[in-house]
Amino acid sequence: MTTGFRLYRGLEVYPLVYPHRATEPGSARNYDEGFDAAVRIQEPGIGGEAPRCRVFRIEAKSPFRNTGDARRASTAYAEHLIDTCSEDTHVLDVEL
Repeated sequence: MTTGFRLYRGLEVYPLVYPHRATEPGSARNYDEGFDAAVRIQEPGIGGEAPRCRVFRIEAKSPFRNTGDARRASTAYAEHLIDTCSEDTHVLDVEL
């Protein structure tokens, strides 16, 4: 699920949070096992052009306990990626 975005240094940052284990057909949601997170970093759309974007998965040792922790980790990870890029490189072009 996606919950809005924030602008950071001219890029849109979208936290992506989802259940650690997928829900099986016919079952209720499976939130007891925690949540995983990723972040989509995107250039703002200009005119009719499709903006460039990229999704980065957060490698965590264990699932996040709740969606708030996962969202905060996504945002912090995006800021870290953007801040640590050199001036010659763009975060959307970095190989991880």
